[in-house]
Amino acid sequence: MATKNFIEELEWRGMIHTIMPGAKEQLEKEMTTAYLGIDPTADSLHIGHLVGVMILKHFQLCGHRPLALVGGATGMIGDPSGKSQERNLLDEATLRHNQEAIKRQLSKLLDFDSDAPNAAKMVNNYDWMKDFTFLDFIRDIGKLITVNYMMAKDSVKKRFNGEGDGMSFTEFTYQLVQGYDFLYLYQHEGCRIQLGGSDQWGNITTGTELIRRKLDGEAYAITCPLITKADGTKFGKTESGNVWLDPRYTSPYKFYQFWLNVSDDDAKRYIRIFTLLDRETIERLTAEHDAAPHLRTLQKRLAEEITTMIHSREEYEKAVEASQILFGGATSEALHRLDEQTLLQVFEGVPQFTVARTDLGMTLLDLCAEKTQIFPSKGECRKMVQGGGVALNKEKIADPMRAVTDDDLIAGKYLLVQRGKKNYYLVTVE
Repeated sequence: MATKNFIEELEWRGMIHTIMPGAKEQLEKEMTTAYLGIDPTADSLHIGHLVGVMILKHFQLCGHRPLALVGGATGMIGDPSGKSQERNLLDEATLRHNQEAIKRQLSKLLDFDSDAPNAAKMVNNYDWMKDFTFLDFIRDIGKLITVNYMMAKDSVKKRFNGEGDGMSFTEFTYQLVQGYDFLYLYQHEGCRIQLGGSDQWGNITTGTELIRRKLDGEAYAITCPLITKADGTKFGKTESGNVWLDPRYTSPYKFYQFWLNVSDDDAKRYIRIFTLLDRETIERLTAEHDAAPHLRTLQKRLAEEITTMIHSREEYEKAVEASQILFGGATSEALHRLDEQTLLQVFEGVPQFTVARTDLGMTLLDLCAEKTQIFPSKGECRKMVQGGGVALNKEKIADPMRAVTDDDLIAGKYLLVQRGKKNYYLVTVE
């Protein structure tokens, strides 16, 4: 057994909402198996999933055995918890594709492949639900739980009290299907604990109740708080939608920027939840941050730890370099190393112009004052160049009659003109 205590580790990190009596004793007694459910509605996790994944990570680091359950069957139904609408249902091929993609992401954080007794395992509830007939299910499982018990759950009550469009029978049965998952894993994987968000408490306790009634067994629940931002709004959403772990959907640069831009209050909580830094290190970083908040010590370390963990050290360094292009004294070489996607994201908000490829060979003066509106007149452009205030691709221009050629293009099609210290213009050559 590892020396760290799972409950104590999560408590100081602010990651425990409710613990069912007996769970702590079970964990102290022996290596224990626990599972956490992940919804496979996309072929990537987003940062909303990271809290649960970090809990599984801590569980494994503390010497216990984590199961990641991909809800193939439950994903076909839709969980009513925290929702006011039914969700779209997926076909099996999509579910399998999503499951494989999710496992690849989880493998960066959990050890699935070693021969350690607490190696992680991925399971999919579709595998044991697909051959379970409706008649068998309502005879063997449905009879164990009363409708009164199911109706008392908050997730059900809210929907019955007029939130959304009511609730279909399919969704009403969701907690029974999730409860059966726990029963199945209890029997086949020796799973004693289910982990989840605090909104899952109702579904999880239905599972512990099923295990008690059918097998006279002891099983437990541990939930974590739902993560919100300091202002009470939902964590993990930006104006452009979810922040994904897959670089196809959220580039490492954008991912890094998300963490770099969280508020001071959020950074203090998130660094405990989303990194593996120890208590002493976090307390030291927090003290440094409080002494000089403008240096954003916590945000920088949080962004470093989590970008390196999810992407790689190399992607983290590229993201830092890209950030410095806009805000620091980055070089022309750094600019030319950017891929097109990152370049466009770094300069998302700046004025953009397009010129024809046949115009290459023109002078910088023509580019800035004739082909684009970077300067209102050639006279003004000439004057600012002579004063050392104009740069092309991060290099100061001394001669306004300098030719702009193919060799200047970034990613084969872009030019970056800087007027003064803070005014950038992106020119696309088509």
